[in-house]
Amino acid sequence: MFSLRFGRDTPIHSVDQQLITRRLLTKTNRLPRWAERFFPSTLSRCAFILEDSIVDPVNKSFTTYTWNLNHTKLMSVKERCIFQESVAHPSWTQLQREAWISSDVFGFSRAIQEFGLARFKSNQVKAMRGLEYALTNLYGDVHQRPPRPAMRETKEAQKHLTPATAPQKPRQYV
Repeated sequence: MFSLRFGRDTPIHSVDQQLITRRLLTKTNRLPRWAERFFPSTLSRCAFILEDSIVDPVNKSFTTYTWNLNHTKLMSVKERCIFQESVAHPSWTQLQREAWISSDVFGFSRAIQEFGLARFKSNQVKAMRGLEYALTNLYGDVHQRPPRPAMRETKEAQKHLTPATAPQKPRQYV
């Protein structure tokens, strides 16, 4: 095992042919209007996020773990993303994203968790658009992706499915 330091970055470790990094990130996201009434204006609007990344060239995977360091009594968010080569299409990258959201605010924990899940989902849509934009700028459209159905078309198709043929909902960790 060895450790390197590049400027102000965190140490980079290589263990068993894996590259492991840790980053401290800040995130600003405005509280919803209904929450501004309940929480003091002195509450920091900046959240500190810790991210661990693991690059595994042997298994051809990239895994990130992120979690918030402050405001954890209000809402704790933990996320794991695993990027790996698709088995069906080796030139494609498959993403498995999981999130766990919890709150310790007595009487409001369920509402805060539901809000956190809704905000997480909407932010993930934006994040995927940003990732696709960055990849298109890097590599162009030479790596054609299958067209994604519009959200409306997907919802309409799901309405016509019978319960026996309806796809299973992904598990929500709330």
